[in-house]
Amino acid sequence: MNKAYLLIGGNMGDRLANLEMAKLAIQKEIGPILINSSIYETAAWGKEDQPAFFNQALIIETNLIANDLMMTLLAVEKNMGRIRQQPLGPRTIDLDIIFFNDQIIQTENVTIPHPQMQKRNFVLTPLNEIAPDYIHPILKRSIAQLLMDCEDPLLCIKK
Repeated sequence: MNKAYLLIGGNMGDRLANLEMAKLAIQKEIGPILINSSIYETAAWGKEDQPAFFNQALIIETNLIANDLMMTLLAVEKNMGRIRQQPLGPRTIDLDIIFFNDQIIQTENVTIPHPQMQKRNFVLTPLNEIAPDYIHPILKRSIAQLLMDCEDPLLCIKK
């Protein structure tokens, strides 16, 4: 059984309902959610002229390999109405793999660990709530350490 660390989020429509629908789809299509963080609200990162995001970190178990997990997450996004029009643009739902076991993976379809996660409070804050001692397999630092050193000025507010 594989353990994956996911970040789910969105800023369009009923943000809370979209997170709940995504979690139901993940449990149905991928595997059980072992732990979920609180939900955090954060201003949009990188493209500020859009509504704030709700984000939540999950730890799940799955029989899927990383590539198949990514393809399944993309299918869930599409089924929930996600349209990829512009990078960093508004979205109903965004499902990202942050870590997969302790593996380092770089393929055409997936890069794990997520290459920008250490620069983003909206990833680190919920992840720190559920896995502060997890060691980043490339940076060799804990989530708690990465959060302390993160220079992202955007605040994550627990909802």
